[in-house]
Amino acid sequence: MSLFKREEPPTDLDKPIESAVAAEIREFARRNVATPRQPLQVDSELVANSISTLLQSVAGSSGPAEIDRLMAEMHTLRDLLQAESARIQREITEYAHLSQSAMQTTKIITESLVMWRNKNARAS
Repeated sequence: MSLFKREEPPTDLDKPIESAVAAEIREFARRNVATPRQPLQVDSELVANSISTLLQSVAGSSGPAEIDRLMAEMHTLRDLLQAESARIQREITEYAHLSQSAMQTTKIITESLVMWRNKNARAS
């Protein structure tokens, strides 16, 4: 048993297939060379017309309605932001007042402890 296959010489049956493939390749090449592609300008005009049509359909009857809906949503969001801003400002003011009160209380306690310590130190 041999690991290598012998390659058989091409027969006359392979020639018509090779000729048909070669003929198709020649025909394909002839068609592409004979008829030049459309210039780029024509493609650009098609794209521009498509974009123009798309913009007209968007800007049509649904455009103003969509803009009005977006504006109403933005007004709602603005009102929400203003309310949140006022709430946060109130909380900051309350925190500042609480912090000031805590500092005053700490100062009073510290002063009281110092006086108490001084009294106990003198008494001893």
